[in-house]
Amino acid sequence: MTLPQQSAGRDISPSSADSPADEAAGRGLWGHVLRRCVLVPLIVLTPLLGVAPRGDHRFNIYWHGGMFLDHPLRIVSHTIGTGETYLRLGNFRPLGRMLEKALDTLVLVGAEQLHLSPAIMLRVVTAGAAVLLTLALVIFAESLLTRGPLFGSAPSLVALLLPYAVAGAFVAAGRNSTTTLFGGLYLSTTAVVLLVAAATCRLERLRWWHAVLAVTTGGALAVVNEPAYFAVPLATVAVLVRGWFVTGRRGRDLLRSAGVRLAVLLWAGFLPVFGIVRWIIRGYCADGGCYHGSDIAVDGRSLLIMPARMLAWLPPAQWEAATAKTPGDWLWGVVPLVGLGLIALLGLRTIKALKRVKRPGAGSLTGLAIAAAALLVFGALPAALSVEVHDYFDMRALLTEGWRDSAVTAPAGMLLALAVALLITRRSFVPVLLGVFVMCAAVSATANRAYADASASWASSQLDNRIAQSVGGFERSTAGNARRCALLTEALRELSGEPARQKRLTESLDAAAHALAGVPYCAGGSR
Repeated sequence: MTLPQQSAGRDISPSSADSPADEAAGRGLWGHVLRRCVLVPLIVLTPLLGVAPRGDHRFNIYWHGGMFLDHPLRIVSHTIGTGETYLRLGNFRPLGRMLEKALDTLVLVGAEQLHLSPAIMLRVVTAGAAVLLTLALVIFAESLLTRGPLFGSAPSLVALLLPYAVAGAFVAAGRNSTTTLFGGLYLSTTAVVLLVAAATCRLERLRWWHAVLAVTTGGALAVVNEPAYFAVPLATVAVLVRGWFVTGRRGRDLLRSAGVRLAVLLWAGFLPVFGIVRWIIRGYCADGGCYHGSDIAVDGRSLLIMPARMLAWLPPAQWEAATAKTPGDWLWGVVPLVGLGLIALLGLRTIKALKRVKRPGAGSLTGLAIAAAALLVFGALPAALSVEVHDYFDMRALLTEGWRDSAVTAPAGMLLALAVALLITRRSFVPVLLGVFVMCAAVSATANRAYADASASWASSQLDNRIAQSVGGFERSTAGNARRCALLTEALRELSGEPARQKRLTESLDAAAHALAGVPYCAGGSR
């Protein structure tokens, strides 16, 4: 089938005029894309399944899980009840905290139902969020590139290659990377950002309920977390880019479009809530004493951090951070060979589908690259303004290690790289480009294995994994209680001199034990 071409090299995507045979073929190719969105990230992240929980996850998966295992709706009332406390600390993210608590509860539910270690379930939830993010990025890209119904015709070449590209960026780039810490929260938040932008730029006719939903959504995004703030500006960029580069709208026609009006309504809901919250926080935190992780600073160092964080998503840089503490040659072993074999097999089947998909024109790819670059800038901004990053990251860490911004910058960077690569290469080079992404994903899986090997040797990780196993396979016998008491004693000894964290650990484990078995974690033992 020959596709009509727009002026200036832009493609017109197939519309509802496609034949039934074309529509059936398109649905088959969409199935191919969706399977890759699931399988490739899972292969890359599987080596991290045994990595122990760290940071607040050492407590929260037990505390939140135990509190809400039997009463999940209490997540709402509990979050509202503690909202003022967090507001006074300069950290007001009620919807984000609800999402975090729901994910922690899901971890303990999975551990209970499958009799698995909560540590393993935590990584399963993170992998699920990575799959959701990959799907959302494909939908976002196709929403920009496609003129007709989104799933009414075959996907573009971008959709076919994107799962391999994005999976290559899911690297355990240090202890603060979103693949190892708060991955479920931040990866799923980024998926929401992308889906909001995709829905906004696809709107063809604005109805009254769209307006109500847009204002409500804008206000809600202001109380999720920092990455969610950028859903509204990204939606605005996406609408303008799609209108200019894909549908060919100009001037008043573009500014009066349903998508632009919807974006304005998102801003109308977002700005008042965001402004009021920041004004209240400023009053509480003007004299210091608030949560350090939420402090912001605008200075000369911000100008250095911004470009560094815009480059830290590059897989080779992340590989260095993931393997920094791995002795020997980390590129060899069973996992690298199996990972490469599985991803290469998927890639070989994708090669057969390359000739059956459309390649977007230069104008459409330019628009996609602009949107991806905007998302990359938005993603790097929180790190550039964060006092925590200013204080604890040296220049090497800024260029290699992951942080909460990685959930945004990694997919944005890979989308930008793919759009630019398709812009500057010929169609005959596409199989080579696919091969590059396949190798990148395979090496990322290998780097994750190397990180898992290194973390498994840490005494703290071994202890945290043993505690997680004792919760997942909860023994109700006297001997089981004795073993748990010994683990708790060892953990409290490791936290000596930190009474607040000792109390938090004990209460968290008790909450999980009461929810799972109706007894304390350590009944009558020495603490």
